Amino acid sequence: MRNAVITVISDISTDQRVLKHASLLKETGFDVTVIGRRIGGSEELPGSPIRTLRLRIPFKKGVLMYSLFNLRLFFSLIVRKADLYVANDLDTLLPSFLISRLYRKPLIYDSHEYFTGQHGLEERRLKYHVWKWIEKRLLPHIKWMITVSASIADIYKKEYGITPVVVRNISSSPAGISSRSRSEAGADEGDLLAVFQGSGINPGRGAEELIEAMILTEGVKLLIIGTGDVYENIKRLAMFRGVSRKVKFLQRMPWEEMMSYTMCCDVGLSLDKDTCINQRYSLPNKLFDYISARIPVIASPLPEISSVVTEYGCGIMLGKVTPEEIAEKLMILKEDTALLDSLKKRAVEASSELTWEKEKITEQDLLRLVIR
Repeated sequence: MRNAVITVISDISTDQRVLKHASLLKETGFDVTVIGRRIGGSEELPGSPIRTLRLRIPFKKGVLMYSLFNLRLFFSLIVRKADLYVANDLDTLLPSFLISRLYRKPLIYDSHEYFTGQHGLEERRLKYHVWKWIEKRLLPHIKWMITVSASIADIYKKEYGITPVVVRNISSSPAGISSRSRSEAGADEGDLLAVFQGSGINPGRGAEELIEAMILTEGVKLLIIGTGDVYENIKRLAMFRGVSRKVKFLQRMPWEEMMSYTMCCDVGLSLDKDTCINQRYSLPNKLFDYISARIPVIASPLPEISSVVTEYGCGIMLGKVTPEEIAEKLMILKEDTALLDSLKKRAVEASSELTWEKEKITEQDLLRLVIR
């Protein structure tokens, strides 16, 4: 059996993109090992056919964390000769690239985002220039690349002449997952129950505006699931603004458990703001999780997100991400049950089209080219 090694710096247990691609490699006939970083609270994967190695790094973030992780990753890879290497994002690419060249084995680079276009990165000039230097040195030599949206693929093509294959973050089917009761999610009878989820609830994601919007609503309850740089801040904001009774906070959890909550909600919120090139052209996991859970979305007016929601008619677009606009759209769905029912039906239709079983065909075609 051929061996594949996947490298990633995120939490393996909650990174659905990595887990789906690892499963696809397994289906294709590879023995798969995923090497990542041990993060506090990381769940194990009991019974999984995919081996994992989690590197312990004493630093949580910053240059020391990235440097030590890449160094340890390099030495972990050098003793694990594989037939295929898959690097997820720029922060694992350098050691994966060097080892693939050393052993003369193919490498697939999966860019989950436009890495050097992230929010706030350009303001940290040294950090930006280091990552951009790595990107400029390596990407012209990458033969096989995947990314998450057509717009981001176009950027990479213009910059480096590489044409990435687009594999969107479409969710696996939640078949077999039982929905939680609405009371477990914090809703009373007659409430509109909204959900806002994400493992990266960070600045620019609209979380603060959402808490402020809850002040302006009646009969609306909000479930927030995830973690991130502003997670604790918005918990304090909800208490300070007097809306704690309207908002239930849950920490990051395995995808199946998260979906059991999402499935009992009425609407999902995707509120990323146009703060940087990366977010402008993003197609976040949560958008497809909501559709997979068969609930409509209220979404910010970013082009890739707008294209999906408009094509399938499965939600409402904001004009801009403000507390007033968010509250207005929530109250429209609270008061117009016919509209809500119609959008739910469109979400069900979209969920039958936007499936991982269909989306993975693109990656399967790429794998045939790589390993032929």
